[in-house]
Amino acid sequence: MLADRLDRYIARNVLGAIIVVQVVLLGLDLVISYINDLDDVQGDYGAFQVLQYLLMRLPWRFYQYSAVGVLIGALIGLGSMASSNELTVMRAAGRSLTRILWGVMKPIILVVVVVLLSAEYVSPRTEQFASAWRLEKMQGEGAVLTQSGGWQREGDTFYRFGAIRADDTVIDLTRYAFEGQALRSATQAARAVWDGEAWRLEAVAVTRFEDDRTRVAHHDTLAWETRFTPEQLNRLLRPINSQAPSELWAYARFQQAQGLQATQPLLYFWQKLLMPLTMASLVLVAASFVFGPLRSVAAGTRVFYGVITGLSFKYLQDLLAPASTVFGFSPVWAVLGPTLLCAGLGLYLLRRSG
Repeated sequence: MLADRLDRYIARNVLGAIIVVQVVLLGLDLVISYINDLDDVQGDYGAFQVLQYLLMRLPWRFYQYSAVGVLIGALIGLGSMASSNELTVMRAAGRSLTRILWGVMKPIILVVVVVLLSAEYVSPRTEQFASAWRLEKMQGEGAVLTQSGGWQREGDTFYRFGAIRADDTVIDLTRYAFEGQALRSATQAARAVWDGEAWRLEAVAVTRFEDDRTRVAHHDTLAWETRFTPEQLNRLLRPINSQAPSELWAYARFQQAQGLQATQPLLYFWQKLLMPLTMASLVLVAASFVFGPLRSVAAGTRVFYGVITGLSFKYLQDLLAPASTVFGFSPVWAVLGPTLLCAGLGLYLLRRSG
């Protein structure tokens, strides 16, 4: 009974600190982003609409700051108990370090569940809706471009998309058809419209490249034979870091089927899927700071070292991401490497203080 009460007490302190840190981080980000985005005011998109847009994006910001919030929150929660000698009393009463760490991990499980649910079901939808709503306010109805453009490959055919609207209309499409390494035709269309079953190109110019000449044909409409669906194009053209884990996995499988490298979608996929391990390793580092070399320093110093550790963790992942492409190792190791390094450092320092 006493052990359960101590676990609840530790969990309550740590979870309370994590919530406070997340609120502070989101509040600071909101203020800074609001001031920065005031430069984009135009049309019906005024100062109040800027605030609305940023509030819509809070689920995505929450996901972005979750790992740092857990690290700093655990440092503050454990540090406050260390400063009041509560942890010392627990250890003197026979409470093992492992059991204290289990009490710290319990609220982290709750945070992980909330973050994963938000990453899969909430933040991708709010990001998409917020972008569409913002552009509608800036450009007026009928000009809602939900996604930016980009290049895609389908077999021996390469596409450049200008953008895709909320009504699934593709704007400014160019198609390059190859036979081996020879370019055979280039098709330019002002729009590609989805009628519910198939695509229809409008205002089309088709240039065919023959051995000794080129021929250009113009069409008001033309059927577009492709495996792309509106859902796929929305996923392929949406900013990749805001997509749900299931969407990232589907994106990676699609790119691999086209013979392309899928490093970037797989990197974001593993980052989101391995979020529980990431948070657990950062909590171990936070606990090692409190029980180890930083147990006698001021709370502000612990927070400073926590911020440095969090930033180092992020930058190391960012450096390993392109390295996985250059050196050919799996993107999962770009995520697992810093995570295992943090976990190893935390366990080493805890063992020394044990």
